[in-house]
Amino acid sequence: MRWKLLRRRLSVSAPRVAVRSRLPWPLRWAAFALMLGFCAALGMWAYEFGKDIAGIDRDAQQELVTLRQEIGQLRDEHDRAVSVANSAETLLKTERATQDSLAARVKSLEAENLALARDLAFFERLMPSTGGNRALNLRGLQVEIEAPGRLRYQGLLMQASGRTATFQGRYELALSGTLDGKAWSLVVREPSQSVNLKQYQRLEGSADYPSTAIVKIVEIKVYDAAGKVQTTDTARL
Repeated sequence: MRWKLLRRRLSVSAPRVAVRSRLPWPLRWAAFALMLGFCAALGMWAYEFGKDIAGIDRDAQQELVTLRQEIGQLRDEHDRAVSVANSAETLLKTERATQDSLAARVKSLEAENLALARDLAFFERLMPSTGGNRALNLRGLQVEIEAPGRLRYQGLLMQASGRTATFQGRYELALSGTLDGKAWSLVVREPSQSVNLKQYQRLEGSADYPSTAIVKIVEIKVYDAAGKVQTTDTARL
């Protein structure tokens, strides 16, 4: 009989059993929330108490303020240093540009002084003498061979001291030398070889001749309006 009862309880046909809690679920959730809050509060208290014991939180706020102030000062110093560096670089660039400009100006002045010195020496050589009865003086004839078949010349034509009337005329260039082993000469007349001066006039220009010719003597003759020779000058190469 007992065996039948036990088998009935363990079999599928055993009666259903319902397990019900004594507390309703809202009360259970409220109790669970209170337990969690208590645990969190206990944990926070333990954390703060641990910091107090370890001394971590002592003067931390003051140190944070001090560190922020130091960081601000460092940033200001960095900005000032960058500004000074930029200013120094700008000044350095300006100084370099000024030095380059001054160097270029010095070179230009040196070239001008050299040119003036040459012109002064040229004019000093060409200053006419106070004596003589000639109305014109051609001085300092200089000739330079630029290339085979081409030469450049220059000279200064000046009126005698005390003469103020304007002189008008022309000049011609006479070249002489050898060509193919024989005597050779050439007279150069150009429309640009006119003379119109009151005190002085520089005679300069270039002349072409056969490239195989060897020029030995260059002579300039100055004629008045009537075709009379007034002065001459000769350069030997």
